[in-house]
Amino acid sequence: MDRNLKALEPARLWNHFAEIARIPRPSSHEERIRRYILDFAAARGLECREDAAHNVYVAKPATPGMENRKGVILQAHLDMVPQKNNDKVFDFEKDPIDAYIDGGWVTADGTTLGADDGIGVAAILAVLEDETLVHGPIEALFTATEETGMDGAFGLEAGLLRGDILLNLDSESEGELYVGCAGGLDASTTFAYTAEPVAAEGRTALRLVVKGLKGGHSGIQIGCQRANANKVLFRFLCEAVKKHALQLVSVDGGGLRNAIPREAEAVVTLPAAERAALVEELAAYAQTIGAEYAGIEEGIAIFAEKVPMPAVAMPAATAGALIRAVAACPDGMQKRSMAMEGLVQTSTNLARVVSDGRTVKVLSLLRSSVRTEKEALGAAMAALFELAGAETALTGSYDGWNPNMQSPILQAMTASYEQLYGRRPLVTAIHAGLECGIIGSKYPGLDMISFGPTICYPHSPDEKVEIASVAKFYDFLVRTLASIPVKA
Repeated sequence: MDRNLKALEPARLWNHFAEIARIPRPSSHEERIRRYILDFAAARGLECREDAAHNVYVAKPATPGMENRKGVILQAHLDMVPQKNNDKVFDFEKDPIDAYIDGGWVTADGTTLGADDGIGVAAILAVLEDETLVHGPIEALFTATEETGMDGAFGLEAGLLRGDILLNLDSESEGELYVGCAGGLDASTTFAYTAEPVAAEGRTALRLVVKGLKGGHSGIQIGCQRANANKVLFRFLCEAVKKHALQLVSVDGGGLRNAIPREAEAVVTLPAAERAALVEELAAYAQTIGAEYAGIEEGIAIFAEKVPMPAVAMPAATAGALIRAVAACPDGMQKRSMAMEGLVQTSTNLARVVSDGRTVKVLSLLRSSVRTEKEALGAAMAALFELAGAETALTGSYDGWNPNMQSPILQAMTASYEQLYGRRPLVTAIHAGLECGIIGSKYPGLDMISFGPTICYPHSPDEKVEIASVAKFYDFLVRTLASIPVKA
């Protein structure tokens, strides 16, 4: 594997990305990346500070002759999604990402790469570092804990930013300019129970496993119709409890709210005499799922393995209500946009189902560019789980970012892209929670665009960034900064 990322071009950007990849920075553990940026800015005599929400702010004066241009805010988030393959031994709070070059791409060995949004961070640092660039006043805003709640954007203090234009460097398709995004809402459901002893005599215990799914970003890939490991697992359980005297012992499926679940497992007990039949049914079910997702999922594995007999299990009533409710819970794309072709308007990701011996937590992330649809979907999910005897909290709501097709920076960047590459960029919106909507609500009047290089499979261990697209993205960013209009 070629791990010499610093040999890639543009050199300043890749040098910073190589260093960033070595700095552990999962959400809520961003202390070291903040220190890296603050030290970088201080060493160059740039104005810098960390605010109460742990955002990092850096300002760079305009180059001579450009002082009268509109101020530009370059924005990216500091944290990364910590996802790994089950067989990968890795501690995201301690270990550096093992990034390497794979043909025309940079990827990581068994973990997320952190190009989302490490490339954006690296691009901003390259701009701040390069004294040969031509630009007006620049402010850099590195926001905290975006991936798990957009904490930094929500906590951004009023009066910190002075610029007129916000360039968000957190999009994932080169050649596309994003002018709108979805809002979000967290649904957190709790089933409480008192575990009961397992009558072990004549019974056996099995772990039912679903793995090998593609997963991915719960906004960007939600329209791809990929399988959700939680839904696949609970669909089988819903049928199995009708045929067998199953006891549900535990469940552990999915991970972060913004990642489509790739793996899920449940431990069950059942009469030993029924084991062979259940295993046969599971094998047939695996064939069914493989056929249903043909052309979408290639690596699905669904199987059972024997485990030691547990001492306790969930009460039958709790297990039955949980299984039926999760099987019925909405997941995936709910509605496409009629205003913009191909755009998902409303979706939900059944991200996490996990038991701890006293409770089962069911966590979902709802997205919509229409606030009322997002709220209605949340109310429907809460009603479903209420019927199952569980409590649901709806929290963390934020609205989307409405497109402004008359945006001056949109017109300028469209022209710059066409001059550079001989074609017009695609102007679109994204079914994901960019920070633009939140920042724009705190700073009304900001002219905003989001763009970036091509990143495939973010929020999964298959994440990779296209090297050629990074060069195009950075050249476009440099051209944009040189072409910012005069401030009225």
